Amino acid sequence: MDYVQRRHFLIAAVALLAAPLAAKAQQPAKIARIGFLGAGSAYRLATYIEAFRQGLHEAGYIEGKNILIEYRWAEDRYERLPDLAAQLVQMKVDVIVTEGTNSTQAAKNATKTIPIVIALASDPVGSGLVHSLGRPGANVTGVTTLSFELVGKQMQMLKELVPGLARMALLWDPLNTPLLRALKGIESDARSLGLELQLTEARAASELDKAFSELARKRPGALTVLSSLMFDGQQKRIADFAAQNRLPAVYTKTPFAEAGGLISYGADFPALFKHASVYVDKILKGANPSDLPVEQPAKFELVINLKAARALGLTIPQSVLLRADRVIQ
Repeated sequence: MDYVQRRHFLIAAVALLAAPLAAKAQQPAKIARIGFLGAGSAYRLATYIEAFRQGLHEAGYIEGKNILIEYRWAEDRYERLPDLAAQLVQMKVDVIVTEGTNSTQAAKNATKTIPIVIALASDPVGSGLVHSLGRPGANVTGVTTLSFELVGKQMQMLKELVPGLARMALLWDPLNTPLLRALKGIESDARSLGLELQLTEARAASELDKAFSELARKRPGALTVLSSLMFDGQQKRIADFAAQNRLPAVYTKTPFAEAGGLISYGADFPALFKHASVYVDKILKGANPSDLPVEQPAKFELVINLKAARALGLTIPQSVLLRADRVIQ
């Protein structure tokens, strides 16, 4: 074989060896599939979902290019959650993000292997979703809202605003299972504040009118609306009732104050959803969810609606205004 032949042979051999490598390099990167299981509705959680997507974008993920998000919404019909969770499992998503305790429980019942990231849950330990905050244990991790741990603080705020407050109503949703475990602590907080509690329940939006009639009949001095995904879809309706009945009320989420409620105090929920994207990123890069501690909120927001206060004839003390993160005029 002369020089020219040897040269052609070597070029051909290198080309053959390089071809598989080039083909491999040209293969598209794997597109990660994220399942989102929501107990509520897409419309109501639009702001939270946008925060979650923004977090993913900042971590380098682009929908349609290296990730796909599959959404499943129960529209407040909790009985649909098991079927919706099963759909995501059958699609073999890489990770499931959940909204609320019921959604997380449905996802956990549906899979023991696919990682689950909690975006909202008030008591993941008490609910049995994780073994502990520091070491979740199985395939579930994420963030907690601490919503019910804040109720004592919310009642204390109303007592500061309403002179001589002695009786307070709690509007609650018994289907919010973590709340059942939290009631004893809430009742203890009320006693320490010298408050008599009146529990009024509503399990569905269709039961709110009955609850409103009960509240109007009992005539409490103030109202605390406990966290519920169902109540989130009735923000203006609840805030309007409180205003019409001159009932000072405190809520967990900012949109209630924006809808005309007096004050809201709770975790920064969009920030929690955005932080859930950090867990998704770590898991897609190989982290084991059992090794990722469940994190508590880093920030709580106090929002005061001065227009609502004026309508109720209340003067907000300067000491409270100075603590507010936002004041609605």
